[in-house]
Amino acid sequence: MLLWQLLRRLIRQGSLTIVSASGERFVFSGPTPGPTATIRIHDRATQRRLFTNPNLRLGEAIADGTVTVEDGDLYDVLELLMMNLGWTHGGHWLPELYGRLRVLGRRLAQHNPVGRAQRNVAHHYDLSGALYDLFLDRDRQYSCAYYASANDSLDQAQTNKKRHLAAKLLLRPGQRVLDIGSGWGGLALYLAKVAGVDVTGVTLSAEQHKISQERAASEGLADRVRFELQDYRKEQGTYDRIVSVGMFEHVGIGHYREFFAKVRNLLVEDGVALLHTIGRADGPGATNAWLTKYIFPGGYTPALSEVTAAIERAGLYVTDVEVLRLHYATTLRDWRRRFNENRDKVRALYDERFCRMWEFYLAACEAAFRYGGQVVFQIQLAKRQDAVPITRDYIGDWENAHIGHPA
Repeated sequence: MLLWQLLRRLIRQGSLTIVSASGERFVFSGPTPGPTATIRIHDRATQRRLFTNPNLRLGEAIADGTVTVEDGDLYDVLELLMMNLGWTHGGHWLPELYGRLRVLGRRLAQHNPVGRAQRNVAHHYDLSGALYDLFLDRDRQYSCAYYASANDSLDQAQTNKKRHLAAKLLLRPGQRVLDIGSGWGGLALYLAKVAGVDVTGVTLSAEQHKISQERAASEGLADRVRFELQDYRKEQGTYDRIVSVGMFEHVGIGHYREFFAKVRNLLVEDGVALLHTIGRADGPGATNAWLTKYIFPGGYTPALSEVTAAIERAGLYVTDVEVLRLHYATTLRDWRRRFNENRDKVRALYDERFCRMWEFYLAACEAAFRYGGQVVFQIQLAKRQDAVPITRDYIGDWENAHIGHPA
């Protein structure tokens, strides 16, 4: 069978056992030790679909229950597959062809004008707020945390992340800050409390906007922190600092020039901007088909070369770049553990199919950040070369001075 031929060529590390739709057991092992797992395919139609488009069909089959894990857990299966795939398509022509076709069609898939962008955001971020409380940290930071120590808890690592971002923004009391893609408001509130700045957050999620406003009011910061339910492209005025965390992945490659031109337009002459985004180490590509269809429609994680080219065209300086490599894998590990610990509560909110789909999302993304070339870029930008110090010492100095801040 063609699927078995593909797996024999692919598995060079670890061992995968498949119980086929007919009940036969096939073992695919490599010469190098690694994870072991067993899965069962429950019908022949699923077996055929897995061969024709595995990038899409495996996640669908897991969610539908037509593929189940019998030895190990779902992450073991995905880790085994991803560590063998790496940045490739397993050396088989059909997945390679699908990948190339998706690259050719990516501008259409990522076309995100204002109305469509809002619908795409609502698909994911307007789910029940109770869901996010079950696996995120207390502040609902839904982006890569910063693990300064292997012993850091998720909550500590997310506080580290906010402090690290604040240090790079070179904040001074009274400055006006724009947070593009402000989520549930945690970063904006942190910046206002720790640095005494005035923050405007913009989001396209009605659920996030509602909660953000409530948080600002309850913490007595509504006079210095406000949130708008609008597209960043409609924002007017100027800001001393602009920060965007976990939003650029939803911009779409055809809108990069528009994004950075808007940042430049909103930034004062000596201002500083900071972009925190997932990216890919393997060069330009296309988003996984399953992730696009079920989790992040219109989304794309760019190569650094794609981002910097758009920055250059906008007439902005890149004043600092940091690549966070395994921090997001650890973040996703912690999210996945919390999700599974609260699985019964998630099932009560939605159903078992949703649980399987969401676990697949978290586990697949964790494996991608460990083995598939996914990273996080923090890119600092300015209009002027002298807008930031010429050495990076100020970052560590600011962080050290604010360790243990109650915010």
